[in-house]
Amino acid sequence: MRTLEQHLSTYATYHRDRRNIATHFVGIPMIVMALLALLARPSVGAGVAAFSPGLVVLALGSLFYFRLDLRFGFAMLACNLPAYGFGLWLAGQTFACWLAGGIGLFVLGWVIQFIGHAFEGRKPAFVDDLVGLLVGPLFLVAETAFFLGLRRELAATVEANAGPTRSGRVDAKLRAAA
Repeated sequence: MRTLEQHLSTYATYHRDRRNIATHFVGIPMIVMALLALLARPSVGAGVAAFSPGLVVLALGSLFYFRLDLRFGFAMLACNLPAYGFGLWLAGQTFACWLAGGIGLFVLGWVIQFIGHAFEGRKPAFVDDLVGLLVGPLFLVAETAFFLGLRRELAATVEANAGPTRSGRVDAKLRAAA
């Protein structure tokens, strides 16, 4: 199994444009909420005690994150539990509301992601490695930690491996000058 540093560094190489990273802070949470909502039906039981495919995905994803890093594992759980709660709430609505809300969030989230990758000029990481679908939400938690000045050594390792982030304006000026 690859290390946390390897996963984040690989994912980061696909995400160096700050506009792309910004779109991910909108699109990825939408996709996670949509996925958990769509997988919250069918379920056995009711409320928080309901057992559903969404709960299985939440548990398996949490195991993946905890195996990589205990601190980020807890951070991911803190982010994903409210998303799962939203999923349960949406699954409790009418069938049409649940389906429209889940699919709508999922599609809109991906549209936002692909807009970001148009800025980046590079395909999404999951195209080359499906594990990128799990690393994406973790990347957002890591980027937030780095922004807050946490995990500086990890941030330095990721940037050394992937290169610095860049703004679109600076990058466009460099391309125009070449």
